[in-house]
Amino acid sequence: MLSAAQSLLLRPRLKDEDESGVVNRVTASEAGWQLLNIEVRRLKQGETWSQETGGCETALVVLGGRCSVISNRGEWPSVGRRVHAFDGMPYALYLPRKTSFELTAQTDRLEFAYCWAPAEEDHPPCLITPSDCEMEIRGGYNATRQINHIIPPGFDCQRIVCVEVYTPSGNWSSYPPHKHDDHREDEAGNLLEVDLEEVYFYKVDKPQGYAIQRVYTADRSIDAVLTCQENDIVLVPEGYHPVVAAYGYNCYYLNFMAGSAQSLASSDEPAHAWTRETWTEPDPRLPLVHLGMEAP
Repeated sequence: MLSAAQSLLLRPRLKDEDESGVVNRVTASEAGWQLLNIEVRRLKQGETWSQETGGCETALVVLGGRCSVISNRGEWPSVGRRVHAFDGMPYALYLPRKTSFELTAQTDRLEFAYCWAPAEEDHPPCLITPSDCEMEIRGGYNATRQINHIIPPGFDCQRIVCVEVYTPSGNWSSYPPHKHDDHREDEAGNLLEVDLEEVYFYKVDKPQGYAIQRVYTADRSIDAVLTCQENDIVLVPEGYHPVVAAYGYNCYYLNFMAGSAQSLASSDEPAHAWTRETWTEPDPRLPLVHLGMEAP
């Protein structure tokens, strides 16, 4: 299991924002866990990318731009609408195992995140549009953030869960610190906590901006403080993982998760759980994005 701070933070592979190719990527074997893989890729208009899902279920989230997808499971002629992550609500595509597909960029610039995880079940492909994504304003005061539920618990899939989170300048997110690294149920079989592998993929609304994320366990076998910038990936193999956006910069992160159940059941760190009781007023700056603001 990874523990060094340097191993939890993956810097982008592409430095030129106009360059095509793999922006950032990590496989399960590289991360030191069992299930979750992620790749972020950028294409120019007319460029194509082909893939086979094999024994994995997959989720593709359009960060910016528009594409078409042709597959042995169906065709989707127009996926995506926002120009970038701060331009509106997301489009996404869920594809089951044994799917072959080709994606073609329809705009000058297309950027998307793609995750895959082993599956033993077959579920139907599904296009997820902005109107399908429930928007939640969670927390209060400077611990308020916006969560767009893309593949929430209860979605027709086996393992993948996906959300995107907007944290305004100076606000805390993934707070109070929580963890999901131990599968626990009560006597009635209700989930108290699930064991999830999780990645954070970061965007910031100004190129020089950043966020700070801490990843730590109760016994401090992991205790890392990470400076997260544009296109960084952070791995959360276990433990608590709060985030704060630097003053002056709105932070976005995309979470992919996969684990012991298709659930977000988690446990707050006991020392900080009391802060939930103080959330009497939301931050009026939210939502940062909403339905209808995407470019036509």
